[in-house]
Amino acid sequence: MTSRVLTEEPPREPSAMEELATDAGSRKRFLKMLGGGAAATAGFGLLLSACGGGDDDEDGAEEVEISEGPDPAPPSAPPPEPAADVDIVNYALTLEYVEADFYDAVIESGLFSGSRLDLLKVIGDHELQHVEALANTVGILGGRPVAKPRTRFELGSAAAVVELAATVENLGAAAYLGQAGNIQSKEVLAAALSIHTVEARHAAALNSLTGLPPTPDGAFAKPATMAQVLPQVSPFIVS
Repeated sequence: MTSRVLTEEPPREPSAMEELATDAGSRKRFLKMLGGGAAATAGFGLLLSACGGGDDDEDGAEEVEISEGPDPAPPSAPPPEPAADVDIVNYALTLEYVEADFYDAVIESGLFSGSRLDLLKVIGDHELQHVEALANTVGILGGRPVAKPRTRFELGSAAAVVELAATVENLGAAAYLGQAGNIQSKEVLAAALSIHTVEARHAAALNSLTGLPPTPDGAFAKPATMAQVLPQVSPFIVS
């Protein structure tokens, strides 16, 4: 014989993506922040699909069966809390530090000239602007910007450098997309998406130079978690 009870999970603040998915008013204001229009609306729908959604009941309650008899096994440990916005922004800032240093090293290497050098200079300037914007955002959130890491890059031929640049930019775009569903502040989410878009355009331009398709993952970008991104960045950081 079994009895059914309802156990309520502790309340938690919804992420910005969760609020936007369920609150039409918030969604309308957010899309206006992004520029509004059909393109922004369609883009947000695709982003929401990429980030995934929950299947919990609206009241947050979970139905549990309790059997009479021996004590049930202890529950498994709860999943870790998602990173706070300031931690996510500092994570992005670390990636941008690495990217900015990378382009400085590439430009100073003398491996490039003409239109390719011009492109790399433009991308490098974008990364510097991202660093400044993210560092300011951390301060606005009440945190302290993460320290700039020491970096090192082994630059070979021009072709190898372009391939590495494409890899770095594809990784950066995936990293921003991977955190979109965890961000609490809609303002921070909008800022992150504006940088994600630029990183993806960098990646498309560099992919074309290497002979890859502009969108190697097809019609839908693939997000990457911190656990997937950081090991790929660590070889460039001097401990």
